[in-house]
Amino acid sequence: MTPEDLLPDELLERIRGRAAGYDRDNAFFHEDLQELAAARYLKLFVPASDGGAGLGLEAAAQCQRRLATAAPATALAVNMHLVWTGVAHVLAARGDHSLAFVLKEAAQGEVYAFGNSEAGNDSVLFDSRTMATPEPDGSYSFTGTKIFTSLSPAWTRLGIFGKDAAARDGAGELVHGFIRRETPGYRVLDDWDTLGMRASQSATTVLEGAAVPADRIFRKLPVGPNADPLIFAIFACFESLLAAVYTGLGQRALVLGVEAAKRRTSLKNGGRSYAQDPDIRWKVADAAMAMDNLYPQLTSVTADVDALVDHGPQWFPKLVGLKMNATETARRVVDLAIRVSGGSSYFRGSELERLYRDVLAGMFHPSDDESAHNTVANAWLGPLEN
Repeated sequence: MTPEDLLPDELLERIRGRAAGYDRDNAFFHEDLQELAAARYLKLFVPASDGGAGLGLEAAAQCQRRLATAAPATALAVNMHLVWTGVAHVLAARGDHSLAFVLKEAAQGEVYAFGNSEAGNDSVLFDSRTMATPEPDGSYSFTGTKIFTSLSPAWTRLGIFGKDAAARDGAGELVHGFIRRETPGYRVLDDWDTLGMRASQSATTVLEGAAVPADRIFRKLPVGPNADPLIFAIFACFESLLAAVYTGLGQRALVLGVEAAKRRTSLKNGGRSYAQDPDIRWKVADAAMAMDNLYPQLTSVTADVDALVDHGPQWFPKLVGLKMNATETARRVVDLAIRVSGGSSYFRGSELERLYRDVLAGMFHPSDDESAHNTVANAWLGPLEN
């Protein structure tokens, strides 16, 4: 099954047609989500035997790249559902079926979201500011604040984690689980009014003793870096699918830049197209070469995840390197497309104006610039000496 099968041109164009309105109104993409669900798009990782597309990470990333050419904010939010279903798929491929229920419930129409990010937590998955309090029946109650919770108006299952500070003889333990939409003890704030990626509606979620039953607590890990397969699966899916979205955004910006260069004419040069201007041609070529470097990297990394390739300690540098390359390349290509397109792209309502704002969100997603460079430096040079 190809990206074109799951996202036919007619559907893609309807999604593209709604993107500007969602952005203008700071509205959630309800219509997009309904159509994507009807097209089985939310079941990319669900096995075909359960009614899904049965895709691996490489194919799912290409689907997300295609979706992002039409509506980056829609693709970014859908990513969070696909991260959890992708994690379940990646773990299952390695013999770990602890999240099999995620794929089963996704097959039944449940929508998953990612509630792990916390303000000021630069340890990301290796520590938490959220309190996870154990209860006598094996459940945990969670208290803390999660930021950038995409799909806030629509999720039915929210993955969260927090720290049981008293566990492991006081060393602390990170507890992962899922709450349901109907779970009491949380609030979704109406605080998503941002520069770009507005349709994602990634609002803040405040946990106020939200309870996760014992059968939905799926991991307890020590504080700090560790080699648990869950950590690899989350990084692999999160970074790769994120890279796919920004790759699609950059791809679309290049197309718009080419169209503008052919459309614009120069009075100084006798009404000839700007496609004949050497400076404009250089900028378009620069953008095209940058994108051509990115496409094979996305394919190679995701294909290696699917093939269970063992890159050992180089896996995390590969994943964060892909994310950084995708977000930074897309930003550069959008900038070049803006320069090629001239003053019309400066006006609100221009698709490039929206992409210019959307692409800036890439710098805020983990791993950020500093963390990514630290990861790669440690892999090649070893850790800093004390």
